[in-house]
Amino acid sequence: MGPNLRSMFEQTVAKYPEKEGLVDSRLGIRWTYHQWDLEVNQLANALREAGVEKGDKVSTVLFNTAEFATTLFACMKIGAIFNPINFRLSSKEIEFIINDAEPKVVMFEKATSEQMKPLIKDPAVMQFWSIDEHDLANVLNYYEQMDQVSNRRPDCNLDEDDIYALMYTSGTTGMPKGVIHTHRDMMDQALIMAACLRLTNEDRGLSVAPMFHCAELHCAFFPRVLIGSTTVVLHHFEAAKVIETVREEHVTTFFAAPTMWNMMIQENFNKEDFQTLRQGLYGGAPMAPALTTRLHDVLGIQLIQAYGMTEMGPAITTLSEEDQVTKAGSAGRSLLNHEVRVVRTREGWPSEPEDICKPGELGEIIVRGPSMMPGYYNRPGDSHEALFKGWYHSGDIGTYDEDGFLWVRDRLKDMIISGGENIYSREVEDLLFEHPGVLDAAVVGEPDETWGETVTAYIVKKDESLDEKILDEFCASSDSLARYKRPRRYEFVEELPRNASGKLQKFKLRERSASVLE
Repeated sequence: MGPNLRSMFEQTVAKYPEKEGLVDSRLGIRWTYHQWDLEVNQLANALREAGVEKGDKVSTVLFNTAEFATTLFACMKIGAIFNPINFRLSSKEIEFIINDAEPKVVMFEKATSEQMKPLIKDPAVMQFWSIDEHDLANVLNYYEQMDQVSNRRPDCNLDEDDIYALMYTSGTTGMPKGVIHTHRDMMDQALIMAACLRLTNEDRGLSVAPMFHCAELHCAFFPRVLIGSTTVVLHHFEAAKVIETVREEHVTTFFAAPTMWNMMIQENFNKEDFQTLRQGLYGGAPMAPALTTRLHDVLGIQLIQAYGMTEMGPAITTLSEEDQVTKAGSAGRSLLNHEVRVVRTREGWPSEPEDICKPGELGEIIVRGPSMMPGYYNRPGDSHEALFKGWYHSGDIGTYDEDGFLWVRDRLKDMIISGGENIYSREVEDLLFEHPGVLDAAVVGEPDETWGETVTAYIVKKDESLDEKILDEFCASSDSLARYKRPRRYEFVEELPRNASGKLQKFKLRERSASVLE
């Protein structure tokens, strides 16, 4: 049998039955772990009544809701494979994932009904359940399906190597791939992150980053369930609402992407609003050193960064609170039981795991550890390439410093080559973030007949008086950026294209730059 996520949940229920386990601000309902367990059992039995068996998939297109968390553990009770889908995707993008995963049941809500309407099929082929009241044909109501079934624990033989979930990649460079994760590899991730965050059953965590994404689900939510902490679920991110919830629910810890932290510190609040908050976890995208410093000064809380990728569960390194200022911008050190290397790249071939770079030398970041995926769903070729010689090849460019800290410089595909010189967009972005008038920034390569590529910066203003001349003079005055690395063109935008986990979709900016030149 071995450890699995069902036994993790049930052991916590047995230890803390009367402790508050789940709070949903949308529904205004609070469940003890015992009450939540009964709800999970009831939904698990309802899914079985609907024909879902061990190994079948159940998809969700939900924001952060109690129903999401309950569906997750209901799948584990009966050995079904959980498939959380990004609620921000278009109908066409969701259709691609559903066709690939082939779920028996798809859960959605009012907020995602417009994307789902064109996809609803004959219930005999695929069932669609709504957690809200609706008037849609061929759609079943989540709660009505649960009404007539037992809340007794369903029997199921579950092994640690059984597939727990299909987590589709964010598609920053193309169509998403289904990442397979087993019960055992997510048990390991939960144990390691719980230790890293020093969680106790007295902690009260907030789930405000999208729960469909493994950064929130595996690095924050699962560790809290493992330890017996309380989770408060917030439907979606609004900076002012987060601050209010932290204050009213006495939240002690939560995860947010850098853009979310940045938006929060723009709000008017004082440290008393965050009095109970002892810790802030961030990740999903690099955080500029200037923003790290501002967060440390404004909030005065412990900050911990997690760096990783869906294929690894996701975390592979962490930057602890004591290193936030002195190593600002670093991804930190390897997570417990994870081996991370920087190796020399080979054009057209996966990097060789033994061709290790020296400190200060740039190369591809590769990793292996207990939470590594066994492969991509239905993609043996991609799986073989990504897991070349037993190491996951991340496609990220980075380096180790003399102190053993990892620095992520860029994506292999995002590196800019201008006049034969390699330019890593992260170093240009970090400098731009130091200007007080810049709220958000992204740098890409723009095709150029003379130089091959030149640097273009996309800027979201904090100060309306900011213009190209001011930024150009600011970059020119810095002794940390060579002249050839400076942006040749600035474009001011309302917002940057990001996916739901906060990662920049630079391919969209490159497409935009290319269209400007046509």
